Amino acid sequence: MPTSPATTAFDGLTYNSRRPHISIPEYGRVVHEMVAHCIGIEDRDERNKCAAAIVSVMRTLVPGSKEMTDHEEKLWGHLHVMANWELDIDGPFPPPAKPEEDPGPESLTYTQIGKRPSFYGRIVEDLIAKAIEMPEGEERAALAMMIANLLKRQYLTWNKGAVEDALIRAQLREMSGGALDVPAEKELVSSSEILKSKRKTSNNFRQHRGGKRKR
Repeated sequence: MPTSPATTAFDGLTYNSRRPHISIPEYGRVVHEMVAHCIGIEDRDERNKCAAAIVSVMRTLVPGSKEMTDHEEKLWGHLHVMANWELDIDGPFPPPAKPEEDPGPESLTYTQIGKRPSFYGRIVEDLIAKAIEMPEGEERAALAMMIANLLKRQYLTWNKGAVEDALIRAQLREMSGGALDVPAEKELVSSSEILKSKRKTSNNFRQHRGGKRKR
């Protein structure tokens, strides 16, 4: 039985699930394909020019704030990450450390717990101090998880947009002097759920105030 043109066109589609994994989705598959092409360029000068052109494209896709002094370094670092550290170029910044080579942030002493972002309340410090005093076990892990979700809620209350769970985990480690951590496989409450609850509370508050004025 002959194959119809429509069936042929459909069969020719390429699904993302069948394509190679992309390490930083924010830049899209096209940029990752450009990086793969750049790796294969044999001439070093041409490879350097290609890398600079890719970073220029990345800069337009993810514009940085003027306050972000390390934005350029992050872009070049992302380039190496997307290349899986296989891109040999003369970039303005050295490649970032591979995950297995990165020792992570230095552990802070417990006395540094007071150095918290201003939007986290004092109750967060009290909860962290209580969790640190608890013996290792399920109760301590559960409290650490609760604190992490509280940090995320507080963060989104005072900051617009979303926040990566990795940042919340890092701040929990920092504020606890490295004593508390939430495993990466443990999912925190979703940003959309927090923001939805935040909008609902804000709407209820406005309706309540409006009702008072009518009286």
